[in-house]
Amino acid sequence: MDFPRASGILLHPTSLPGRFGIGDLGTEAYKFVDFLAQAGQTYWQILPLTLTGYGDSPYSSCSAFAGNTLLISPERLVDDGLLNRIHIEQKPDFPADHVDFGWVYEWKSQILPAAFEKFRSSENHDLSGEFEAFSRENAWWLDDFALYRAIKSAQYQKPWFEWDVSLKLRHEEALESARKDQAAAIDAEKFYQFLFFRQWFALRKYANENGIKIIGDVPIFVALDSVDVWCNQSKFKLDEKGSPKVVSGVPPDYFSSTGQRWGNPIYDWDAMREDGFGWWIARLKFALAMVDIVRIDHFIGFARMWEVPASDKTAENGEWVEVPGGEVFSALNNALGELPFIAEDLGAMTPEVENLRDSFGIPGMKILQYAFGGDPRDAYLPHNYVHHCVAYTGTHDNETAAGWYKSAAKKQHAFCRKYLNSNGRAMHWDMIRAILSSVADTAIMPMQDILGLGNEARMNVPGSGGPNWQWRLKDGEISDEISEKLRDITVIYGRQKN
Repeated sequence: MDFPRASGILLHPTSLPGRFGIGDLGTEAYKFVDFLAQAGQTYWQILPLTLTGYGDSPYSSCSAFAGNTLLISPERLVDDGLLNRIHIEQKPDFPADHVDFGWVYEWKSQILPAAFEKFRSSENHDLSGEFEAFSRENAWWLDDFALYRAIKSAQYQKPWFEWDVSLKLRHEEALESARKDQAAAIDAEKFYQFLFFRQWFALRKYANENGIKIIGDVPIFVALDSVDVWCNQSKFKLDEKGSPKVVSGVPPDYFSSTGQRWGNPIYDWDAMREDGFGWWIARLKFALAMVDIVRIDHFIGFARMWEVPASDKTAENGEWVEVPGGEVFSALNNALGELPFIAEDLGAMTPEVENLRDSFGIPGMKILQYAFGGDPRDAYLPHNYVHHCVAYTGTHDNETAAGWYKSAAKKQHAFCRKYLNSNGRAMHWDMIRAILSSVADTAIMPMQDILGLGNEARMNVPGSGGPNWQWRLKDGEISDEISEKLRDITVIYGRQKN
C-alpha cells in the first residue's frame, strides 16, 4: 500500500502524563491528539495495546486480542457514573516520571471491580445495552479470554500448562463446570474489556476526526501462557505436556552477542495452513478494526524463524527454519483486501524477506541511527532511501537520538556531523530534519527525540532484564514552542496533514 507524504510521532499511551501512575485513555490522550494536529502531524504510532506480560512487555501478552485494562481512564469511569470521585482522589502517590507497573496494577485491581459492582447495581440501560452488544459481537475471542483469566485467578495465577489435565486439555465437561463456578469472575473480565474498548474507540474516533491516523503494532509472537496457545495447542510446536519444543529468538546481532532468546512458542505452520491461516486473518482483521495502519513486528519471521531449542539459555544455537509467509499474506490479502501494513524488516535481511515485503507492497523501515558507519552506500543513509519506506530517527528499541549521539564512537560522531552538516549542539533536531527532508513517504519520530531527551528516557533495551517500558512524559513537557517548531519543519518539507 502506498502512503502519502506525511509524518508522525511514536509515543505509547502508557507514556502519557497524568495523576494515576500510568498514561491512559483519558484527558491527556486527547490533549496529545490536539498537539499532533497543531504540529502538522498525520500519525500517532503506538506499541501493542494488549495486556502486558513478562517484564511488563507489550510484546508478550496473554492474549492477541484483549486490551490492556491498565490503560482504562479512572476519570472517564467517574464521568460514566461507574466510580465516585472519592475512588480516584484516594489514589496512591504515584511517581510522575515513570510507570511502576506493580503499584498501578494493584490499585486498578481495586477500582475496576468497584466499577463493575456499581454497574451491576445500577439501572443504566444504555450502558447495559452497550455491554451486551459488545459481549455478543466479540464472543468469538472474549468468551475464551474471560474463562482463561477466571480460571487462572482461581488457580493462583498458575500457567495453563500446569492446570489439571481436564482443564489444560480443554475437556468440555471441565470447561462447563468452570464457566458455572466462575460466572461472576467471567462477567467481570468481559466488563473490563468492554471499558477498555469503549474508551479506545472513542479516542480513536477523536483522533480520526482531527486528521490523525493511528499506527498500531502487532507482535509476531504470543506468550506461551496465553489464551491463544491454550485454545490452539495443535497450532504450536508443543510436546504432549504443553511445553514448547522450540522457542523464538534472533541470532547474535547489533543488540546482543549471544542473540536474543525471546522464549515464545513457535507456530506449527502446517497446522495453520489447514484452515487457511484463519487465526492470522482474524488477528489482523481485528487489529485493523482498532487502528488505521499496522506495523508488523519482526517481519522477517514470516520468511524464516530463528528456532531455539527450548532447553537452551541463549539464542546462539538456534537455526533458521523457513516459514510460508507468501501463503499467509496471500490469505490476508484475499480476506482483507489492500494491506495497510508497515514491515519491521530490521535484522538479518535476505532476498526472500525483501521479496515477501515488496511483492505485497509493504513499506519497510529505515533507522537513521544505523546509518553512520562511514559507508556512503549504507541503506540507512537518507540519500539512499526509496519513497516506499518509513524513516525513523530511532524506535522504542533504540537509544534516544541525543543518547545515541552522546554514546556513539568518535568515527560515527565525525561522519554524522559531516553528513548532517551539524555542529552537534542540537543533534536530535538535525536527525529529525534529515528524515523529514528525505524522500521517504513516511517519517516517524519518538517523542523523546522531539524533546531532545537522553537515554534516561529510553523505552526498551532489547535482551535486557529491564526495567523497561517505564518512561513517561512529565506534565507540561510539550510546550507551544516545540509544537510550532515541529510544525514549521514539517511544513517546509511538505509533510503537513491536509
